Amino acid sequence: MGSPCAFKLYHADKSVLNGAIKLAQQEVLRLENKYSRFLATSELSRINVQAGLAPVPVDAETAGLLNYAASCFEISGGLFDITSGIFRRIWDFKSDRLPSQQQVNDILPLVGFEKIHWDGQTIALPKNMEIDLGGVVKEYAADCARQVLIDHGISHGLVDLGGDICVVGPRPNNQP
Repeated sequence: MGSPCAFKLYHADKSVLNGAIKLAQQEVLRLENKYSRFLATSELSRINVQAGLAPVPVDAETAGLLNYAASCFEISGGLFDITSGIFRRIWDFKSDRLPSQQQVNDILPLVGFEKIHWDGQTIALPKNMEIDLGGVVKEYAADCARQVLIDHGISHGLVDLGGDICVVGPRPNNQP
């Protein structure tokens, strides 16, 4: 997930706790592998590679994330945009240097969720455009990990995926 992650959980039976943690970790890793922009084999990379070529059919889980991203774009008036990750091509976040205005102007035509063709089942990106689901996947992964924990007997704890947090329940003594 590109950031420090932790499960802070409580359960009287250590074997139940360890089993649930293992399954929750597997779920987070599944989502990381499916949606990482850094893995050439990810679903996200499969979509980005097809930019300007052909529409890409997506599964129900990916469709849900794209629908959520579309809602975020709309509700934010365009401020939340999964196409803006392309700025990493010109922006070195590890240095104090800003890209030039010309670099920004050159990349801006590749930004804009409204340029994507999304019909609920297939996605088509214009040539050279990319999407980055990092702004929604960590939150989704935290929710999924929480559900795995609950399904496996954990009712007290916290999932923290780099600041995207889900509460599993109160502490065992019912304190917040």
